[in-house]
Amino acid sequence: MEKIGVLVVDDSALMRKYIKQIINEEPDMTVLDTARDGEEAVEKAIALKPQVITMDINMPRMDGITALQYIMVQVPCPVVMLSSLTQKGALATFEALELGAVDFISKPDGTVSQEIFKIKEEIKAKVRAAAKSRRPGKSQPERKKIIREKKQAPIKTCTVPVNVNIERVVIIGVSTGGPKTLMDILPLLPPDLPAPVVVVQHMPTGFTAPFAQRLNQYCRLRVKEAANGDMLEQGVIYVAKGGYHLKASRNQVDKGVKLFLSREPKDSLFMPSVHVTMESFYKAVGPERLVAVLLTGLGDDGADMMVQIRRGGGVTIAESEETAVVWGMPREAYLRGGVQHLVPSYQVAGSIVEALK
Repeated sequence: MEKIGVLVVDDSALMRKYIKQIINEEPDMTVLDTARDGEEAVEKAIALKPQVITMDINMPRMDGITALQYIMVQVPCPVVMLSSLTQKGALATFEALELGAVDFISKPDGTVSQEIFKIKEEIKAKVRAAAKSRRPGKSQPERKKIIREKKQAPIKTCTVPVNVNIERVVIIGVSTGGPKTLMDILPLLPPDLPAPVVVVQHMPTGFTAPFAQRLNQYCRLRVKEAANGDMLEQGVIYVAKGGYHLKASRNQVDKGVKLFLSREPKDSLFMPSVHVTMESFYKAVGPERLVAVLLTGLGDDGADMMVQIRRGGGVTIAESEETAVVWGMPREAYLRGGVQHLVPSYQVAGSIVEALK
């Protein structure tokens, strides 16, 4: 069995030691070498050509973001970023994901300690997922270019009247590789989209609020982190809050849909869970009113609900293998018969618009 060769990059000798220990415990992966800063990381990436790199963000001489850019140009390789659980750390993480990193792992408490062993299973899972991902730098199909004006956010001029009587709801589920994929899809949605959009991205507490803010800078629709008691409005994108499940209830009088946060079920593999959110909306508004979308991600979260929604008369869309960073969640939905429209990421926005006509 060929092992997954990993390059571990961190300025802390203790952290390098712990991560190396965690990875080398597994029979299917091994640490080829370690690097203590970005310059060393670039040199060793070129020399060793690892299958996966774990990259710290804050390092001396050359930080992880800069090193990532050099690696993506010179020797493209799946990179998993290690980030601190801070606002600054979250913003740097999203920048790294836009630049080509496959995924990220948040360090417990943002400190160097044996707390890292609490997330050792996440480290192993994300290294494996990165190894299976589409390698950065592969030829990409021609796609529409998204013009992003970073100095000034687009003016949100929704032409759809605000109406609590929600007729349709778009639910997007996504995991590994999701932030960059969403940045490619959501800005393409028109300002007059006649439905609210609910996004369930596997992401820890503290990261979803800055992620929603970042999306809001580029999208023509307003983007916000979902809050307890929010009433769904057409033309608004709601990002599920990290560390909670996002659920819905419908007022039978005015047909309004209210969002609420929940810790149940506690035994769910992910929180937020795509399955839990889709199931809640299935019961609250009915499957025939749903446009369910499943994008890149490891595992099968949401796959069974895609089957149920399709059977119930809803529209289901999944990202094809052509563009998916990890063709796991959408693949499972497709194999189980839960996908009506299997399309590459650059056609997802158009498919959503078409489904709402």
